[in-house]
Amino acid sequence: MRLMTLVSLLLLWPHAGHSAEAGFPLYEMTPDLEDKGSLQRGAKIYMNYCLGCHSLQYQRYKRTAVDLGVPESLMLEHLVFDPNTKIGDTITNTISQSNAKTWFGAVPPDLTLYTQLKGGPEYLYTYLLTFYEDKKRPLGANNLVYENVGMPHALVELQGVQKKVCKDIPKLAENGGEMMDALSQDYITEEVCGLELVERGYSPLALVEGSGLLDADEYEQVVYDLTNFLYYVGDPSRLERERTGVFVLIFLAFFFVPAYLLAREYKKELH
Repeated sequence: MRLMTLVSLLLLWPHAGHSAEAGFPLYEMTPDLEDKGSLQRGAKIYMNYCLGCHSLQYQRYKRTAVDLGVPESLMLEHLVFDPNTKIGDTITNTISQSNAKTWFGAVPPDLTLYTQLKGGPEYLYTYLLTFYEDKKRPLGANNLVYENVGMPHALVELQGVQKKVCKDIPKLAENGGEMMDALSQDYITEEVCGLELVERGYSPLALVEGSGLLDADEYEQVVYDLTNFLYYVGDPSRLERERTGVFVLIFLAFFFVPAYLLAREYKKELH
């Protein structure tokens, strides 16, 4: 009995940690693995902004090119920056672990399975949208989802600079009314924090057509595409597996009829 209790606690522990860390309500995000354009843009953003620190050690360039419909020659020309890298290599970087610990306090994690293990794509999507300026932090940035994060805002030139704004608002009771202290007759308030954009970003890579200035909708699209790509990377065979599952279910449905009739004939022989 004690062993079963211990195993249950160990299984529940990671989920409890994720819930505590993600106290900020997550935004809705529905991945679309059929949208090749989104996945291609997400791959471009990842290679330009993320690969310098975060590797995808379980994903290969060739598999990515095939699944995203990108010719291998274009993948090598535009998305592979090391001339010694071959199309069959895994997507890794050359960052020094000792330097990474010095710069960030810890080695940046590999992101191949990030959306599968870290609260789902909604977590990453919200995380990338909620960086704000915090001059008290060593790298000048903080995050509403991950407080005191050790990562800089890598997409700040695309989004711009946000600042954290907090206000005291009346706390609501279960019936929807505003709660009041019985002794002081004052309303009970709670602190609610949000973000305000104070400086727009600039994209020298021209990820979005136009002047390079990204407004809120354009930046949200950038974050969606990047999250969508990392969701694909976490399980590249998801679409193929789901399609195969449909055919298997159809086969089983058709096979059920002759199997049932055959079983009924066998029963006749037994009786």
